[in-house]
Amino acid sequence: MANANLLGLSDAFGANVAVPTDGSVDTGQIAARLDRLPATRSQWRLIVLLGFGMFFEMYDLFFSGYVAPGLVRAGLFAGAGTVSGQPGIASFMAALALGLFVGTCFCGQLADRYGRRAIFTWSLLGYALANLHMVLQTTATGILVCRFLVGIGIGVEIVTLGTYIAELSPRHMRGRAMAAAQAIGFTAMPVVAFISWALIPERILGLEGWRWVVLLGCHGAVFVWFVRRGLPESPRWLASRGRLAEADAVLREMERRTRIDLGGRALPAPGEPVAAPASVEGRFADLWAPPLRRRTLMLIAFHVFQTVGYYGFINWVPTLLVHHGVTVTSGLLYSSLMALAAPLGPLLGLVIADRFERKHVIVAMAATNMACGLLLSQAAAPVLVVSLGIGLTLAGNILSFTYHTYQQELFPTAIRARAVGFVYSFSRLSSIATSFVIAWVLGAAGTPAVFLLISAAMAIVMLAIGLFGPRTRGQSLEALSARAAR
Repeated sequence: MANANLLGLSDAFGANVAVPTDGSVDTGQIAARLDRLPATRSQWRLIVLLGFGMFFEMYDLFFSGYVAPGLVRAGLFAGAGTVSGQPGIASFMAALALGLFVGTCFCGQLADRYGRRAIFTWSLLGYALANLHMVLQTTATGILVCRFLVGIGIGVEIVTLGTYIAELSPRHMRGRAMAAAQAIGFTAMPVVAFISWALIPERILGLEGWRWVVLLGCHGAVFVWFVRRGLPESPRWLASRGRLAEADAVLREMERRTRIDLGGRALPAPGEPVAAPASVEGRFADLWAPPLRRRTLMLIAFHVFQTVGYYGFINWVPTLLVHHGVTVTSGLLYSSLMALAAPLGPLLGLVIADRFERKHVIVAMAATNMACGLLLSQAAAPVLVVSLGIGLTLAGNILSFTYHTYQQELFPTAIRARAVGFVYSFSRLSSIATSFVIAWVLGAAGTPAVFLLISAAMAIVMLAIGLFGPRTRGQSLEALSARAAR
């Protein structure tokens, strides 16, 4: 296929593949053929490549909490609040959250319009360049502007990446695929924690340590830009746009590689195709029509409160420890030890992700988060603090890969990125408010009150998903969409 690159396909996906022109394929057949693919090396290779992208996305998200003490130490920001009008760390956290809101709410639809692969790549390059510019800033205002732009790029990436993984994965490995990608992604958490512990107290080649932490993330993101040329466009997205010939070409190449992985053995027969329109232009209004309205409202409630529990801990743990009387260096060391557990949650997902109903896992992990948070608020011994912090990290990260899979399953392909971006954007609005609320609660009532706030938010998460979430395990995306349409 000579024009493969013009169609958004890499040279590896589409070259020398016959493209049917007789209308012999439809969207249901494309989905059925993709869902029957075994979980071989070819499928896992695509997920690993996407996982590398997630690594740098996570690196950027997580370094906010770790560089915060360094920004205060450099005199660029005040502590939790403001001093004589000087921006505080809450402003730094909020700038990223505001950018994430804009990226997820208003730009998530770009992946539905222009494709998962193209938007995935360009958003990565965009936030890498914004971070590079942030390294050069010498004022709090300049840092806040750059952090806002970074947030937009990461917001688009988050929405696109989750959609991309869900659509490239056969239904029997969808949960494990998200878990594997997040296992790679969450290795960024201990990496950025230990890099921060080692570099933030130092000044190297005239640059403060926090600038090196940001700069190191830029280099990796540029490297991944080249890696992603080996990724295909989503056949499901192509089919939903009526580009059936291109979808068939990509899928034929995936099938060819799978047969090679199987030693030339025949592939399993496709299941019964689920009837679906060949081309659908998703509209924002679709989210508010029954029955998607119920799913939309449920996920909005979920995201408003899960953010308090998840990022309230991740972003604030170094500051909370320092406020509790631990030195900056020791606080970074403690949080670094907790961060070592970050990849373990998704690795456990490779065992449990497609064996248990996703809504049940979300409820169980929210309950675990509550228990560990309340106990941590009363802990004093370093071993107990670190152990409970590890429990919080594991629970939060299992919850994360589970809900990222779950929300992709609840919306049709034509509107999936837009819908997920919209509901996810409420977590960003919540994050903006949470930054200032936690700063106020910390100053007014201390660390135990912060963890009580986090626990109350997780209780609401349990009620929202437990009472109103549908079951999705083992079902094709198209079947779930058809069920929603009834």
